[in-house]
Amino acid sequence: MTDAQPVESPAVPPPAKRQPEPVIDIVRLSHSFKSLRALNKVSFRVLQGQLHGFVGPNGAGKTTTLKIVCTLLAPQSGNVRVFGHDVVDQRKKVRSRMGFMPDEFSTYRQMTVYEYLDFFGAAYGLGLSDRNRILKDVLSLTDMDGRKDDYIDGLSRGMQQRVSLARVLVNDPDLLLLDEPASGLDPRARIELMEILRELRMMGKTIFISSHILSELADLCDSVTIIDRGQIRYSGSMRGLLSQDKEHPTFRVTPANEDPDIEEIVGAFTGVLGVEQIDAQDEYRVTVDPQQLDADGLLQALLDAGISIDSFGKERRHLNQAFLDLTQRGIPS
Repeated sequence: MTDAQPVESPAVPPPAKRQPEPVIDIVRLSHSFKSLRALNKVSFRVLQGQLHGFVGPNGAGKTTTLKIVCTLLAPQSGNVRVFGHDVVDQRKKVRSRMGFMPDEFSTYRQMTVYEYLDFFGAAYGLGLSDRNRILKDVLSLTDMDGRKDDYIDGLSRGMQQRVSLARVLVNDPDLLLLDEPASGLDPRARIELMEILRELRMMGKTIFISSHILSELADLCDSVTIIDRGQIRYSGSMRGLLSQDKEHPTFRVTPANEDPDIEEIVGAFTGVLGVEQIDAQDEYRVTVDPQQLDADGLLQALLDAGISIDSFGKERRHLNQAFLDLTQRGIPS
């Protein structure tokens, strides 16, 4: 009789990493105003905890999308869910978890800052003691403590934007929808507003910002959706947008000293399609075929030729160029 051999248990694969639930989930959303097709089968997602930029030219469909997401406009076709709730059938549940900041501060200008925020706190059903506590917090967060007794009508555009943001925060929403929040602000006010938004993201808020200026969101957003003429041109990470290359990517080569042979050496290398000197500087843009180029070999060939190199690397696409590549010229009709 032989000893029983131990039986190995089958390997159990590790549990799949759970993806964050989408806070905003838009599927094939379409909407028209008479003959104008504002949105055409738009689909994208915003994940929990993201600071997501929604970028497009004027008239691209950004404000229409925002109004549908915040339940101010019913979609004509498609499906829109916020925290899993349908924006048409479950409007109250959607509204209870979001705050919407429009691009214009148009009402209640004759109130003081504190009166304005207190009014909205009461409208949300907050008791007096809760309002006093919450208003103290939001005034501190937006750095408006010292202006709480000022009339809104006498505040600058930047200060009014802060008050508008403070109003959005009164009911402690999980999702912030901001329509052109930096529009009309001077550079300092814009930078200070962006710092407040970074702090809100660190507090766990999901922030969805509509803007027609991609560059002002570059250092702020985790992800971005670009819309043009009612259609999505890109939706994903900011890093992915910058790494999207054209058919033939480019390298930038900066020699440490002037060398008349560099164009000849680089141009003769396998996989190099073209070499151009950049604006009479000692820099060269090298267009390549990525399937044939041996980048390490090219760098070594330059060094072997006695050419010292200050920089050598793949050229990243500039944000403005990315935007131009993905959108069309002119005004949509």
